Amino acid sequence: MTEPTLSRSAVRDVDRAAVEEFGVPGVVLMENAGRNAAELLWLQGVSGPVVICCGKGNNGGDGFVIARHLENRGADVRVLLFAEPDSLSGDAATNCGIVQKAGISLTVLAGDIDRPALDAELQHAAWIVDALLGTGIAGTVREPYATVIAAINESPAKVFAVDLPSGLDCDRGEPLGVCVRADVTATFVARKAGFAQPSSKEWTGDVHVIDIGIPRALRRRLLGVNA
Repeated sequence: MTEPTLSRSAVRDVDRAAVEEFGVPGVVLMENAGRNAAELLWLQGVSGPVVICCGKGNNGGDGFVIARHLENRGADVRVLLFAEPDSLSGDAATNCGIVQKAGISLTVLAGDIDRPALDAELQHAAWIVDALLGTGIAGTVREPYATVIAAINESPAKVFAVDLPSGLDCDRGEPLGVCVRADVTATFVARKAGFAQPSSKEWTGDVHVIDIGIPRALRRRLLGVNA
């Protein structure tokens, strides 16, 4: 049986239906996604610093949740935010605020990127968590993310991608200019349609499907009767 996959539009349908039809708050979905992704990363073996690179959207929000759960386990965690905190909204803003109040190291690198300074932030990481860009991106990756992705790829650290590597087209499985090269990808609900492209593995590494707590009735409706 073919494994079910989600297109870019289907990913939006999952979130919309879970919130609007089933009444699951978005912040609960984000908490489940981040907590279970953190558990997966922990099981890979975290023996050194973890640097979590966050964008301004919900992918970054997942990164903030991951940071909190890893820090709760005693990991050495640092968050790099590539946006001004006051530009965040919704669930991502909520979880950024929790990270700040919890005293977890958070460095804001908004605007033009100082590449040597960024390299210095990344050089001692054992793992880098890519929580920059989610499934919604469809055009060529722009700055500052292009520079950040290049720095991640040139770092000696292992890379853990949240939902899909930043810069990978969700539907086609091809880079949108530059793309994070991950060792492990924690993808939510189901594999993304683009992962069926064999060459996508160069970017995703090992893919693990992560539960975010959507109702089984919704899974069946969107992914098939056996989902």
